[in-house]
Amino acid sequence: MKRSTLFIAVLLLAGGFAALAQRHDSQPSRWKIQPDGSIRWMIDNELPHDDHIEMAGEKVAFWVAYGVDKERKTKLSRVVVFPTFRMLPDATRSHISYRFEDNELPRFYVKGKQLDFTGGTGYEVRSVSQKGIMRIVGTYGSPGILDVERSFFPSVDQPLAIEKFVFTNRSAQEFPVSMEYLKKEVRTDAATSKVRQHSIIMGTVGDGSYRIKPGQSVSFAVYYLATDYPENLEGIQVEIEEQKRINRIKEIQDPMKLETPDNLLNTAFDFAKLRATESIYKTKGGYMHGPGGLQYYAAIWANDQAEYVNPYFAFSGDRLGKLSAMNSYRWFARYMNPDYKPIPSSIVAEGDAVWKGAGDRGDQAMIAYGASRYALANGNIDSARVLWPLIEWCLEYSRRKMNSEGVVTSDKDELEGRFPAGKANLATNTLYYDALRSAVYLGPLLGLPASKTGAYRKQADELREHIEKYFGGTVEGFETYKYYEGNDVLRAWICLPLTVGLYNRKAGTIKALFSPRLWTADGLATQAGQETFWDRSTLYALRGVLEAGETEKAMDFIRYYSSRRLLGAHVPYPVEAYPEGNQRHLSAESGLYCRIFTEGLFGIRPTGFNSFSCTPRMPKGWDTYALRNVHSFGHIFDLEISRAGRDKLKICLRCRGKQKVYMIREGKTGLVTLY
Repeated sequence: MKRSTLFIAVLLLAGGFAALAQRHDSQPSRWKIQPDGSIRWMIDNELPHDDHIEMAGEKVAFWVAYGVDKERKTKLSRVVVFPTFRMLPDATRSHISYRFEDNELPRFYVKGKQLDFTGGTGYEVRSVSQKGIMRIVGTYGSPGILDVERSFFPSVDQPLAIEKFVFTNRSAQEFPVSMEYLKKEVRTDAATSKVRQHSIIMGTVGDGSYRIKPGQSVSFAVYYLATDYPENLEGIQVEIEEQKRINRIKEIQDPMKLETPDNLLNTAFDFAKLRATESIYKTKGGYMHGPGGLQYYAAIWANDQAEYVNPYFAFSGDRLGKLSAMNSYRWFARYMNPDYKPIPSSIVAEGDAVWKGAGDRGDQAMIAYGASRYALANGNIDSARVLWPLIEWCLEYSRRKMNSEGVVTSDKDELEGRFPAGKANLATNTLYYDALRSAVYLGPLLGLPASKTGAYRKQADELREHIEKYFGGTVEGFETYKYYEGNDVLRAWICLPLTVGLYNRKAGTIKALFSPRLWTADGLATQAGQETFWDRSTLYALRGVLEAGETEKAMDFIRYYSSRRLLGAHVPYPVEAYPEGNQRHLSAESGLYCRIFTEGLFGIRPTGFNSFSCTPRMPKGWDTYALRNVHSFGHIFDLEISRAGRDKLKICLRCRGKQKVYMIREGKTGLVTLY
């Protein structure tokens, strides 16, 4: 071991975790949480600064890049994606999208002078806020005779995005404000347009000249839409579209409310629920959750959808979330076959094509893991019966991929060859192990013979031992896991065993995860010594460390991560990766953030259609925390955790006007059964 590595290990043993977390806690917060649950950036002297955000509806995704330079001049760029308007040939990225820049906006005039939103004509931006709608507030004139609010939001159910402008007169005199009429249409190549030629139209609503009295307002709008029938365009109802967006945000955020003493965590949880759930597209193949990021729409993946976000949807209470989850599993099930050839990694183009360019990434283990957890937590026996053939097929596929040492082989992992994964990797085997455990719970509920359930139990027990023998080892001085045979560099995915109850190596694994070799300013490096990070592994790790019972270590880093993602330089959601993708706000990662709390902090592990094991973790300084209005296990309920004397916790379940109380010792597990 190198001397520097040995020093790091000693430092961690001596309490380096706390020092590292305290250093992270000192990071500046550009944004502040507001009383209405939004976040706001008040423009100060910490300039220049730029960022980007993605928002989505059933037929559109709206990506906005925004920035303010040192002279307080603003610059915005908009990309509007239409997932169900597609080009040929069918492919992952065959949707249409168009970019619109500031210089394409209609011209605005105040008292006959053109208002330039990029600055230099008396306009100055004051703040930016986010809560499903991005609002930029600025002033015009000196000392600010006019307030100008610009709002950006997608339509809930139309292939339409809107940029709205509200001018409010703050002076004592009436004066004129106007916006020019604009309509611009682009038509795709008819020869390569799928089904028919597509039109992309940019236009204005409310154009014209108005005299604004003191204290009064006038609004204008610019819309961006796609249509195959431009001759049949209906009027754009901006106020109605905005209210529908507000209602949809509320519909997503009201169920499963996290209540803790830390408002940062509560707010980050609300934002993650929104991003995880808004990105569901109504396609000809049914509702399809899509990652987004200007790349991935009207398509599903075995990791993003089947593994990451669908188990979250079983708790979310969102109708579209559950529809998209069941639809994704049905689509994967269509590719089951008697020869046990692998299911494609991704089904794209509204279901019309597939992508399997990385071979078998362990996709069957991902699907079995997610589908079995979803089937249990969803609490509906009919849905579980639909899912069971897929679960069973994927389990058998994985069993057939066992090597002579008793672990499952796969061509790649979910990073698709970006980093080495050997012939058998820890991720695939960990997910398969957990899927077997879930199958043991599911079997009796579905009336399967005891022999089948017993076989799954035996396979899980044997795999547990084989994972330890094959992957367990010393890596860079830490008693943890080799990600694959021959691996001698720490990898982020060593966190996965902690999320499925494999704790033999938890001490060394946790030390490795939070060591300077892996932990960076943005969470876990994918591989020690590399700058590349993917939030998905960080989110699994934070959950796993909680599940393993290292509550204070986990909470230090969860607070740090939440602050950085919600209030830091790039907000307000978990991201995909860097440098690849420039930290895109891919939506499934937000589902993984929520699972830190449902499965980590509350310790919920589905065991039946109306039951779950609960191993809550109570942070120091807290006396109580709760999940309200949870829609899961076939019921709607509240789950409260509170202190009950020395080393004891009370689990309180409220459901249908009744209450159940379970008393457990701190660190122990209670079996919760719903009415």
